Amino acid sequence: MKAYWLDQKEARIDSFELGQQGVLNQKLSVDPILYQEPLDALKESQGYETQDQISLGPEMPNLDEICAKFVDEHYHDEDEVRFVLAGSGVFDIRSKDDRWMRIEVSQGDLLVVPNKRYHRFFLGEERAIHCVRLFQDASGWVPHYRSKAPA
Repeated sequence: MKAYWLDQKEARIDSFELGQQGVLNQKLSVDPILYQEPLDALKESQGYETQDQISLGPEMPNLDEICAKFVDEHYHDEDEVRFVLAGSGVFDIRSKDDRWMRIEVSQGDLLVVPNKRYHRFFLGEERAIHCVRLFQDASGWVPHYRSKAPA
């Protein structure tokens, strides 16, 4: 995982500072036998009820349409949890003081974007990602777009 301030690319953000911002991040094995125990512990401690997997890739005919939903700044009513099994992506997450943090995730990275925190997502160069997702309640996945927020 590589994290830095978008307005100061040379200013890296370490794991401790991400934690101070409420963004959980860890490196896990992608072996299902080894990653399931830490994911189960996270589910237990945070009340995540459901686990599934999602894959996005260039072979998908509607990939651009799907990705367009993630590009605009938005938040969800519950945490966004991603554990990357393969591929890569970029999360831009607003800090507590509204600056952009850019977090590049790849195989083995676990990232938790806190609920009600504005963020956006882009696929990495290879335009493919395969992730485990954890949910408290699937209804929390309604995006609330900043551009549509009341003034």
